[in-house]
Amino acid sequence: MTDDTQAAEHIPMTPATDDPIEKFRGWLAEAEAKEINNHNAMSLATATADGHPSVRMVLLKDVDARGFVFYTNLESRKGGELAENPHAALCFHWKSLDRQVRVEGAVQPVDPAEADAYYESRHRSSRIGAWASRQSRPMKTRFDLEKRVAEFTAKFHVGAIPRPDFWSGFRIVPSRIEFWTEGAFRLHERLVYHPVDAGWEVERLFP
Repeated sequence: MTDDTQAAEHIPMTPATDDPIEKFRGWLAEAEAKEINNHNAMSLATATADGHPSVRMVLLKDVDARGFVFYTNLESRKGGELAENPHAALCFHWKSLDRQVRVEGAVQPVDPAEADAYYESRHRSSRIGAWASRQSRPMKTRFDLEKRVAEFTAKFHVGAIPRPDFWSGFRIVPSRIEFWTEGAFRLHERLVYHPVDAGWEVERLFP
């Protein structure tokens, strides 16, 4: 058997589904069972109005037919960049599964009620942290943060902790979703979905 024949036999050919969100949720469930930590971690790329990019890891908190949701301080660097350039890209990489998903699209703020519901689901200390952290701004010492945590802990004591006006979520509405599966000899599989009318169009790409 030649090397070319062996390579051909190892090219993955996953059947394309009509719904990439359904496919993604299936992959995410498999990642939850296999990944040690943060199976919902994703890199989030944003850019300034003049196109200077930045990227960081955040956590996916919801996904449905409307898009992919994460939450943040709206006054953070990413919050500011999304305010002036409401487009973003995501990348999920699951090493244990040899899979990757890339998402690109416009960004919309989540509904306030949706943000309230997620905020209320967070641990009390995390809700305090949302008030205490002046995210992305200079901090002289760790004590500055600890002092603010103590201040807001005392302020809210055992009462309700409302969601700060400067803390909410964003939804990436996908205009492109690419599924990548590692193959032998770097003959990977790449499936790209684009929304068309009320459904999706899928095409295969060379690796």
